[in-house]
Amino acid sequence: MVGSMNDQKLQVWEIEHDIETKASAEAIWTLLSDVSGWRRWNAGIEKIEIHGPFEAGTEFVMTPSGQEPVTTRLVEVSENAGFVDETRLGDLRVFVDHRIETKNSGRTRVVFSLEAFGASCDEIGPVVSADFPEVLKALVSLAECQAE
Repeated sequence: MVGSMNDQKLQVWEIEHDIETKASAEAIWTLLSDVSGWRRWNAGIEKIEIHGPFEAGTEFVMTPSGQEPVTTRLVEVSENAGFVDETRLGDLRVFVDHRIETKNSGRTRVVFSLEAFGASCDEIGPVVSADFPEVLKALVSLAECQAE
């Protein structure tokens, strides 16, 4: 069958970054769940505001430095374990999973993974995730300082 839907390949772009820390899962969660405080550890945010409690279904509006504001919706929230958010830009859908994993060593692994779906995913995905390593370093550094 020529031109069938099966001929259209779903475009996906994904990446994952992680870091380990001596900070507890609870300390990381405290920073992640305080959306209005994200600017303390994410230098790429010019402005951010959440429109409700930190739970699935709540939206927040984030203005990346020098860019237009984007609206993002919390899809999954699990206290001290992480959350997933979704941003839609036209037909493009971007999911970012922020995971907190407690290791047997007593350390905590923090993971930011991104999955982008849509025609421009291979262009947008790298832009959105470019600062993940620096953001993770700043997040765990702040969590470690607050724990001391």
